[in-house]
This record gives sequence, structure tokens and C-alpha cells, in this order.
Amino acid sequence: MEQRHLGRTGLRVSRIGLGTLTWGRDTGEEAAAEQVKAFWEAGGTLVDTADVYGGGEAEYLLGQLVGGLVPRRDLVIATKAGSVPDPDRRFDGSRGHLLAALDASLDRLGTDYVDLWQVHAFDPATPLEETLQALDLAVSSGRARYAGLAGFCGWQLAKAATWQLAAPGVRTRIASTQMEYSLLQRGVEREVLPAALDLGIGLLPSSPLGRGVLTGKYRDGTPADSRGASESLAALVDPYLDEAAGRIVDAVVTAAQGLAVTPLQVALAWIRDRPGVVAPIVGARTAAQLAAALSVEALSLPEEICRALDDVSVPVHRYPDQDWSTL
Repeated sequence: MEQRHLGRTGLRVSRIGLGTLTWGRDTGEEAAAEQVKAFWEAGGTLVDTADVYGGGEAEYLLGQLVGGLVPRRDLVIATKAGSVPDPDRRFDGSRGHLLAALDASLDRLGTDYVDLWQVHAFDPATPLEETLQALDLAVSSGRARYAGLAGFCGWQLAKAATWQLAAPGVRTRIASTQMEYSLLQRGVEREVLPAALDLGIGLLPSSPLGRGVLTGKYRDGTPADSRGASESLAALVDPYLDEAAGRIVDAVVTAAQGLAVTPLQVALAWIRDRPGVVAPIVGARTAAQLAAALSVEALSLPEEICRALDDVSVPVHRYPDQDWSTL
């Protein structure tokens, strides 16, 4: 699998990442092992997790597989901290919480360091410089090799990255940002992506298949074994089952038929090759689903197909994103 630099850093990662959101909940140890082995054999390196996935079980499962099944040196392990199971405070970006969470993650992962440590979300109750200092301490102590962010809007990302760049050699450069991005969700193109491109930050798209909807499997109803039928995940899928999404899915299916490939391959190839994108994070429940995603490696979409998909899914940009004179 082709490797790409993560932002303006020396870290190289596979251009498809393996997500672990369902591990420890819908994906057990045996299925997780099958995924990691298949991913590694295909040349994949980037495995993305978080301290809250499966209540910590995702990290624990990954830790059980690293070393025995796959050499630690062959994987780029990325995890996140900052989300908390507290209805009154969803995110905790305090230095104390983040560093304690990192230590707990390392213990579950069974490793001395993570390759990429990401703040899971912006915490308005904590000064941003305090949150960012946790990243500096993690890297300077050797517990993390690189630092990233997730869920930061455009101004938050730009502020954080600029703060870090203000003291080179002292503060850790922001290597990446992880945001939802797909043909069904192009909101990052308004401000996040332009900021990332300007500041040399690599984008790691989550939900690159539109929470599974872009595979076309929901066109004739909700499959019993799908996320849309899952009690815990159905609410995530519902917003992408409206009429507007249906038109985009139809276009993806039409393109797939014309190219003699699958809708999944078309949707994933489109997002993988967007400007600024380093590696879409694919979260599969089974090894078969992962294999279908990995099969996209050899596919590059023709320019006319890309233009057609761009047109059918183009987001609405109004003031101040457009020049006022064009409105």
C-alpha cells in the first residue's frame, strides 16, 4: 500500500487507516485479529483508536495483538484522549486529565509510546494553551512521537496550530487533524481543510463511507446486520438516509456500474485522493468488510467521474466563504 507523509512531518503512514470504533463492542478479539492481520499483510500501517472506544476495550484488544500477531515496529498506532462519559461535560482537555488518560492508554496498549496522540475534541472550559501543553509534555517525555487533533473546527485548528508553530523546537507541531469527511459530509471544505492545507496539517477523514451509506446497502431498506439496525449506532446512520443523500448514493452506484467496481470502491477512492487527505480511517466490523475497502488500492477514478461526483455532492458555500461580489 502506498505510504504518505502525515502533514509536514517525517512520519509516513499507509493511505488507508484501520479504525477500531466497534472493537470491544461489535467486534470481538477473533474478528479484530483477522482485521489486523489482513491490514498488515496488505501493507497497511496506520491503526486508529481512542481511549473511549468500547470503554477502553478497543485499545486493550489492539494491545493483545501487537507484538504477537504483528510486529510493533510495523504499525503506526494512533489513539485519542479528551472525550469523557459525563453528560454534563463531554470533553475534558485539561492537562491533568489528558496525561493521565495517555498513561492509561499506554497500559492498555501494552506499549511505551504511541506514534500519534490526538486530542479528541476542543474543550471550551479549558484554556487551549493548557491542552496543547499536554501534547508537548507527551512528546518531550517520549510517550508520544507525534501529536494531532480531532473534531476542531477551522478557527480552533488554526489557533492551535499557530500557537504551536510560534515556538519551534519548544512546542510540538500539529501533524494531523481527524474529521468526518465523505461525499455525504463535505463541511470540512469550508474552513477546516483550507486551514489544514495552509498550515501543513494532514487530514485523516473519519466515516469516509458516509457511515456506511455510500456502500449502497441502505438503498432498499436497512439490512439486519448493519449499523443502521444497531441500537447503539442507528442514530448515527439516520441523518444520511434522506433524499439529498439518496441522490449522491445513486450517483456513486452509477459510477461504480460504469467502472465495473463497487460503490464502496468509488466512494473511498474519491475521498482518498482529495487534496489534503492523508488517510481515510475505515472502520470495518469484519475482515470481509475490511478486505473490500483494501481492494481500492489499485483504483484511481477518471477525472470525469470525480467531477460528476463533485457536482452532485457540492456543499453550499455562502458568505463569508464566497467572495461577496459573486452572491
